[in-house]
Amino acid sequence: MKLPRREFLRLAASAALPLSSVPVSVSAQLAPSPDQTLEPMQTERDAMSNLANAFMQQYDVPGFSIAVGRAGALVYADAFGWADREKREAVSPKHLFRIASVTKTITSVAIFSLIEQGRIQLTDKIFGPGGITGTDYGRPPYHPQVDQITVEHLLTHTGGGWPKGRGDPMFINLQMNHAQLIEWTLRTRPLDTPPGQHFAYSNFGYCVLGRAIEKITGQPYAEFVRASVLKRCGIDDMAIAGNTLAERRPGEVKYYGQEGGNPYNMNVTRMDSHGGWIARPADLVQFFMHVDGFAAPPNILKPQTIQTMTTASAANANYAKGWEVNKANNWWHNGSLPGTSTIAVRTHSGFCWAAFINTRRSNSALDGDLDKLIWNMVRQVKSWRV
Repeated sequence: MKLPRREFLRLAASAALPLSSVPVSVSAQLAPSPDQTLEPMQTERDAMSNLANAFMQQYDVPGFSIAVGRAGALVYADAFGWADREKREAVSPKHLFRIASVTKTITSVAIFSLIEQGRIQLTDKIFGPGGITGTDYGRPPYHPQVDQITVEHLLTHTGGGWPKGRGDPMFINLQMNHAQLIEWTLRTRPLDTPPGQHFAYSNFGYCVLGRAIEKITGQPYAEFVRASVLKRCGIDDMAIAGNTLAERRPGEVKYYGQEGGNPYNMNVTRMDSHGGWIARPADLVQFFMHVDGFAAPPNILKPQTIQTMTTASAANANYAKGWEVNKANNWWHNGSLPGTSTIAVRTHSGFCWAAFINTRRSNSALDGDLDKLIWNMVRQVKSWRV
């Protein structure tokens, strides 16, 4: 699962352009105006539908689902097309989708909840004696500087190695479990650069963060996240995805590959903490609204914690700790797997939205155009002023 399928900085400059073009932020504690929580009028919904249908036709999208919220209220939810083309099952706002790398925002919040509890620090080492995981994945000597990798390095994709791309550890050795894969990677894959110096988007790094959560809490990653993060946001039906069509959850859409991509030839379950969750767009909106830094609804993290979580690293001005960010004070993350493209956004003006589709087209402008589509759709509602 790759954050962008193009180079990250090029995505930040082009595909995420609508996010970068929004004016400088307002106060994070500004209360929403009553007129900004109004649901769209029918004419506005029609205009939004027209934009969605044009996008779906352009990219041969089977199903598309979107939700928009503000100040704790869901103000818009709609769905278009098919959850299952062959069975002629229409997609609805209640259908579940793989959210791919939007998962990283959830894992980040889980880590920061543990930081607030005093159970972990950003400076804690991960591997080796004295590290969070100790020698669970092999004893020293490791390749040089592996034992210097910290929690913060993994959150900011500055661990020094194991980047996305053809050699991404998360897409090979599919028969291995987490422990076997991590041990194999540490043994066979030296770091490319010293930790902390260079941004290289790493799914594997977030897989390791999931294991750190398990080590600290003594609970399976998904179990801890459900109880300590999602439940506090009022979400009770998200789950980790299965791998095959037969393992599709009740209410989950069917995924459609394009250009040779196979949605059912991956170990998605093993991707749990970097790309494994399935959810409805409304679930992600609810989650984002509870960590958005605004006064309503009450956030599940402290303001200073949220500020730390969403402050860009020195290595990449467009990425914080599990969140893409910009100078306009918008936070977001997109996700991509064969058969899946997703985006979830928190805007400086207090809106949160999420949009999922059940297909993907590699090496195209689809990711960036999905982002632009949602901005264009929400701007059809004159009272929202995003």
